[in-house]
Amino acid sequence: MKTPHLLLACTGLLVLSGCATGDHAHAAAPRAAATPAVAATPPPATAPHRFDGIGPHHRPITTSSPEAQHWFDQGLAFAYAFNHDEAVRSFTAAAEADPQSPMAYWGAALVRGPHINNPLVPPEREQAAFKAMQRALDLKERANPTDRALIEALQHRYSDPPSADRAPLNQAYADAMAAVWTAHPDDPDVGALYAESLMDLQPWDLWTDTGAPKGRTTEIMEILEAVQRMEPNHPGALHFYIHAVEAGPDPGRALAAADRLRPLMPASGHMLHMPSHIDVLLGHWQEAIASNERAIESDTAYRALRPEQDFHHVYMAHNRQMLAFAAMMDGRKALALDSARQIPPGVPESYARTNTAFIEPYLLIPYDTLVRFGLWDEILAEPAPPDYLLIKTAMWHFARGCAFAAKGQVAEANVEAGRLREAAAAVPADRFMSINPAERVLSIAGHVLAGEIAYRKGDLDTAISELNQAIAIEDQLLYMEPPEWTQPVRHSLGAILLEAGKVAEAEQAYRDDLAQWPDNGWSLYGLAQCIKRRGGSPEEVAQAEGRFRDAWADADIQIGASCLCVAKATAR
Repeated sequence: MKTPHLLLACTGLLVLSGCATGDHAHAAAPRAAATPAVAATPPPATAPHRFDGIGPHHRPITTSSPEAQHWFDQGLAFAYAFNHDEAVRSFTAAAEADPQSPMAYWGAALVRGPHINNPLVPPEREQAAFKAMQRALDLKERANPTDRALIEALQHRYSDPPSADRAPLNQAYADAMAAVWTAHPDDPDVGALYAESLMDLQPWDLWTDTGAPKGRTTEIMEILEAVQRMEPNHPGALHFYIHAVEAGPDPGRALAAADRLRPLMPASGHMLHMPSHIDVLLGHWQEAIASNERAIESDTAYRALRPEQDFHHVYMAHNRQMLAFAAMMDGRKALALDSARQIPPGVPESYARTNTAFIEPYLLIPYDTLVRFGLWDEILAEPAPPDYLLIKTAMWHFARGCAFAAKGQVAEANVEAGRLREAAAAVPADRFMSINPAERVLSIAGHVLAGEIAYRKGDLDTAISELNQAIAIEDQLLYMEPPEWTQPVRHSLGAILLEAGKVAEAEQAYRDDLAQWPDNGWSLYGLAQCIKRRGGSPEEVAQAEGRFRDAWADADIQIGASCLCVAKATAR
């Protein structure tokens, strides 16, 4: 199960407030033209704001106020986009516009609950949700029958006093939503919300290691597919469907949904980013890059409006992290470096110190990018991270060890390997990356560095053994996007196998990697070299080289190996 992210800040007004003030053939979709309108002077953090680009989704509610209807629609759109704090502001504004509208309070209660990126609900947030829920229940007779059923179902999600064990509440809410869906199978919002309630029962735990659906996964997909048949551009169904499918054996099943989502909500960086979850799994690197560039444009506008962020720091860092990963796989060195380097400055020191366990995994990719592109001297010029960033400190030593090994300074590399072990041992056993135990990811780092040191010592057998041990761990990592080990170890293994003359083994490594990461130029380059080395036919060689050229069309570097760690590698 995914480690819960940082708990969202409690904000809101009137009865909604629970804390003190401040509470596959594929063509890229057209570029989304709009980004959210930004006030010249940002309003107070709790003030609602009318956004351009929230999409056309509309759910009529019982109200005589057009203002209340507008704010409700905006709140629901942001709820589907996982911007729950902005949704609270919008639902609060709906209640202010029409204090007798029950669905405004329902919305304010809904978005203070758990979601797949944060299954926990702190007591003050649950108290605010419970209070809003009681107000919705008081007014429920004013709602239409479907909305009344949604209100009655949501009451099962919260308790007063707050319960330490949310599992029974989540189950009770999902059971209640099942009844609402049975009674109202023609309502797309009911279907989307029911599917989300089921996903909350098993967040980021929908598929087995062998690609079989777990728990209610098949039902979740069927519900979301039914919603899309009714409303092809339903924002929640498109978003949730990508999450439901991505870790399974056929991510392409969600490609049509991803394409419909691309231009739908330009005011939400997270929704602009979401199609890239599918893109990277299908090898659509250029599309993944474009999706995250659009997301970052939207994030920039949103940050200008809301300079004080909480959980949204994670989403904004994640968009740059995904851009850096896609650019690395596409050979776009300048873009990858620029995106990776902008993550740490975008996270305030105060946030990083108080929410280290949640944000630290996103602060590692600058090192990954420097290693990927063989920028050894730049790595060695990097200052040590602050002491409280324990995982980053370990990865700093890993990167330095790789740099020393690549420069042939084996003694210095061995020193860094020892410091990597010490730093890894200092990371608490219960610390996670985004979803995998930090210890597991750092063990990959230890084996990779040991392999690269052995390679530089001329001990190819040990190098190959160490890298194979790293691959065994890498292959068992729980799914996350981007992967929590961003440079596939097979890129290093293939390069060293080729240098050792083990052409057949190298070719298999590259084919295995391409099965996981289609059309990545690093493995396509290595595969073409293998085919030539084993005496493939001219047609086979030409086809392999053509695939590499196509994959590398946007690259700004030329390479001489699939990993710049080997002696014969070049990058210019």
